[in-house]
Amino acid sequence: MLALIRSITKSRIGVAFALVFLGLIALSFAGADISGAKFGGSGNADRAVTVGSAHIGTVDVQKAMTNALENARSESPTVTMKDFVAQGAMEQVVDSLVDRAAVMEWAAQRTVGMGVSNRLIDSEIAKMPAFQGPDGKFSQETYKALLGQKGISDALLRDDVAKGLMARQVLIPAGVGAAMPQSVALRYVAVLTETREGSVQLIPSSAFAPKTPASDAEIAAFYKQNGARYQRPERRTIRYAIFDAATIRNAPAPSEAEIAARYKLNAAAYAPTETRAFTQVIVPTEAAAKALAAEIAGGKSIEAAAAAKGLSASKIPAVARPKLESEASSAVAAAVFGGTRGQIVPPAKGALGWHVIRLDSVTQIAGKSLDQARPEITAVLGAEKRKAALADLSAKFDEAFGSGTGLADVAKEAGLTLITTDPLQADGTVPGRTDIKPNADVMPLLQAAFGMEREGEPQVAEIKAGERYVIFDVGQITPAAPPPLAEVKDKVLADLDTERGYGAAKAATDKLMAALAKKVPLAEALKTLGVAVPPAQAVTMPRQQLNAMQPKIPATLQLMFEMAQGTAKKLDVPNKGGFVVVSLSKITPGVIKADDPLVARARTELAQITGREYVDQLRAAVREAVGVKRNDAAIAALRTQLVGGQ
Repeated sequence: MLALIRSITKSRIGVAFALVFLGLIALSFAGADISGAKFGGSGNADRAVTVGSAHIGTVDVQKAMTNALENARSESPTVTMKDFVAQGAMEQVVDSLVDRAAVMEWAAQRTVGMGVSNRLIDSEIAKMPAFQGPDGKFSQETYKALLGQKGISDALLRDDVAKGLMARQVLIPAGVGAAMPQSVALRYVAVLTETREGSVQLIPSSAFAPKTPASDAEIAAFYKQNGARYQRPERRTIRYAIFDAATIRNAPAPSEAEIAARYKLNAAAYAPTETRAFTQVIVPTEAAAKALAAEIAGGKSIEAAAAAKGLSASKIPAVARPKLESEASSAVAAAVFGGTRGQIVPPAKGALGWHVIRLDSVTQIAGKSLDQARPEITAVLGAEKRKAALADLSAKFDEAFGSGTGLADVAKEAGLTLITTDPLQADGTVPGRTDIKPNADVMPLLQAAFGMEREGEPQVAEIKAGERYVIFDVGQITPAAPPPLAEVKDKVLADLDTERGYGAAKAATDKLMAALAKKVPLAEALKTLGVAVPPAQAVTMPRQQLNAMQPKIPATLQLMFEMAQGTAKKLDVPNKGGFVVVSLSKITPGVIKADDPLVARARTELAQITGREYVDQLRAAVREAVGVKRNDAAIAALRTQLVGGQ
């Protein structure tokens, strides 16, 4: 049961329902991610709800909301109290607190006579992870310390746990064992697998626009009135200069002492080495290894001897002794490096079993003297010095910017070339210029550049760690605003014509809907409009195909699957663009057999929904039995307080 309740608390809204079963205080200790909460009685605070003879104060609701929000932040760290309230969390938290109080009041009635024993409360508290010691068992010392830290008493926690336990005892059994008849499930699945046929007809406003062209004055007036429709987002130019290893002209060359020190540091890498390649078979016991080795010594190849026993021989490419020791064992490495080419070495034990090994080749790799290693060491040290010089130059630029030196001055002193971008939007594109692609060096700078409050705030950024840097600032900020009319006149004229034809399009659509209601065929009804419109789009679609489009189902298709057969409905096109008439001509239910797995799945899902409905009905009945009176003014005032007076 506790596992079920914990699973409920994992969702943002679920934490509100968890208050019913766990409680305002207990939720903090039962595995939910809530920290730093303080609790106490509501004292003389305003009553938010009166439940029978019990009272829920606004302080109780406020604390429950705070704890529910903290739990929600474990999954969505940026969610605010304002967001939380807007999502309806406050109503659910209040309902949860009311349900707990109502169930407790109802259970205490003489005609019911239910209660929660102290032993059950003790058991519930002992299971709460927050009160467990290092050994995983309940710790009285931890319990006392945490209660003191939270500012609550033992009695208050026990009362809270008791209410949660009572809610479980009363409400959860109501949903257990709910079932749905086979016939209902069959009908439900038939709907899920149905196919619908109909049509979608567009009635565009532009088709009904007056034939007389709009005047320049009318276009200008329309543009002024609807300027926000054409507004372009804020644009910024970015000035930048790249500096990398090529910028470092005077990096010091590695000294002989530095080269010698690095050679000494990596002496093992330059020392002579030996590698050996071999073929091996791994068997589980020493006896089996010795028997296999004896067969090979008798004249069989290691491959044939292994195959005769259902095993396979593996070829191991050239490997050095230290690596073999780490991958197999010291004993295996000693055997391999103690043998001669072509020899079957004595069996040796490794991590996976006993190794029978034939040594295939021995390769001597000469070491490198200091003179031989000098070129590669010089190259490595040189790269490191250039990388350090780049980091120093980056720090120097950053310090100059901090002291007030501008980007242009820093770039000039360092001999860097400043580049200024076109006016960019936040995504790196240039409005109206699809031929200009975002620059790869600029893209990483966009977020910082569009976060700057004003022009001329230079920064240093790293494009490729340790290798490529950039200094940059914002050159010019162009606020979001509509463009000059001349740049969008064609678009404005088209929109104006659309609006001019909207009234006539609406009348035509109403006329079409009336004809369809009288069962006039769509093609015949369209002829009476006297205006050419785009041809209707025929639609034949199974519901499964519609569901596959979620969460972006077109409004026309969504409407078609909500309509009755033989009906038509209309939708507005945004910005007075016209109307869409959706008509549904035929519904073909899916053909489902009784043993179809979808039926069993549907019965399970419908049973769960029915169980939740039973619980909801019991909650409502309990509320009615004890009497619930909300103080809407106090709740509204608390809501305003929680969202910061907004």
